[in-house]
Amino acid sequence: MKKRIAVIEDNADNRLLVGAILEDLYLLDEYASGPEALAGLARDRPDLVLLDISLPEMDGMEVLRRLRADPALASLPVLALTAHAMRGERERFLACGFNGYVSKPITDENILLAAIREHLP
Repeated sequence: MKKRIAVIEDNADNRLLVGAILEDLYLLDEYASGPEALAGLARDRPDLVLLDISLPEMDGMEVLRRLRADPALASLPVLALTAHAMRGERERFLACGFNGYVSKPITDENILLAAIREHLP
C-alpha cells in the first residue's frame, strides 16, 4: 500500500514539481495554506509532511508548532521544504522540531526522495 504524503506549499509551480516527482510513489494531499493543511491533516493523517516555511496566513513554523501540540499529529515526521537555505538554516529548523530539511529549488529529485525515505515510518 502506498504511503500518504501531505505537501503544504503555497506556490502552485512548486506543488506541481513535487507532485511530478512523487505522484507515482506516494498518495499526495496538497494544501496551499497552513489553516487548510491543519484541517486536512486532522481529517486524513498522512505518513509524512513536506512543509514550506513561507506560507500566507500562517507560516510553516506556526503550522509545525500546532502539529507538535496536537497529540494525534505530534509524532508525524515533518520535513522543512524551504528556500531558506542560508548557512545555519538547516540546523535552526531541525532545532525547532522539524525531522528533516530539503532546500528549494529542488534541482536534484534524489535529495528529496532520500529525505522522504529516511523519515517515512
